[in-house]
Amino acid sequence: MAERRLVKEFSELSELDWVHVEMWMEKIFVWDICLPVLNKDSIYYGAYIQARMNFPPDYPYSPPVFRIKHPLLHPNIANDGSECISILHPPGDDEMSGETASERWSAAQSVESILVSILSLLDDAEISSPANVDAAKLYRDDQPAFQEIVRQQVQLSIESRPAGFEAPTENQAGDDDFWIPSPEGSVNFSEGSPESGQESDVAEDAEEE
Repeated sequence: MAERRLVKEFSELSELDWVHVEMWMEKIFVWDICLPVLNKDSIYYGAYIQARMNFPPDYPYSPPVFRIKHPLLHPNIANDGSECISILHPPGDDEMSGETASERWSAAQSVESILVSILSLLDDAEISSPANVDAAKLYRDDQPAFQEIVRQQVQLSIESRPAGFEAPTENQAGDDDFWIPSPEGSVNFSEGSPESGQESDVAEDAEEE
């Protein structure tokens, strides 16, 4: 089930302009992701978020691990690149954190929904329960200094992006399909990345098993 599902998701993501995905050493359970930030209002605009995803043997019933591979200053991103984000937490209610099952991972989620949530996280910092205390303090107390560090990190991410991969732009003729106005309720990455309420068809696949 896991391998079949991952092959399907990998194939679908490979067709998209707004993300670059590769298998690490041709291993279907380990992916390298490059996710450009296209929201012009974001202080992370222009960044190429490079991360590694490790999938468990029982995927999609358990969430993958998503870890950013380069420095990225953010209150909810730890120094090791891991994220404090509900969608990557194991299924079920959690009384300790107050998270409900609907906020956490479920078999109806997908890699694409994770990527949308990561983009949303960048511009929706939660400093009351940070994964990086120093980043949260700087974010709260000294925005100019925080933004300058981010600016430098964005530039470094641009320089280290995968060879040949360029983020889609409104000026590129080949990107017409990407920039077609989004249907009501869908995600427009050029105007920010709200939490996705869409569910993948993974649950349907699970029922077929």
